[in-house]
Amino acid sequence: MNWSALGAGLGALAVAMGAFGAHGLRSRVEARELEVFETAARYHLIHALVLVAVGLLAALASGQGRPDVARAADQAGWLLTAGVAVFSGSLYLLVLTGARKLGMVTPVGGLLLIGGWLALMRAAWLARG
Repeated sequence: MNWSALGAGLGALAVAMGAFGAHGLRSRVEARELEVFETAARYHLIHALVLVAVGLLAALASGQGRPDVARAADQAGWLLTAGVAVFSGSLYLLVLTGARKLGMVTPVGGLLLIGGWLALMRAAWLARG
């Protein structure tokens, strides 16, 4: 997977979602809902940037013949991508649809993001040697 390209695409989408929240939703939702949407966009953008870094690490590892590092980076990429989809996606949908039950899956997204960071830590640790 080209994590850097995916991260760049997710970054563009995060900026679009943030702009939509700031301009398209401001007069349509309550202040608390707007905060939730902004949290989703912020986490989305941060993790898009991390995916770009994951891609760079994976490419470097592959170029250096380090499949262990590349595998750990891939694991981080999948976990971070799933985390963004579940965490930010559930918050976006919660605000846009009003389906409060979606908030129950948001912590699963948070756990996936944490797992992604831990996998990235492992990849970085493996890369040091």
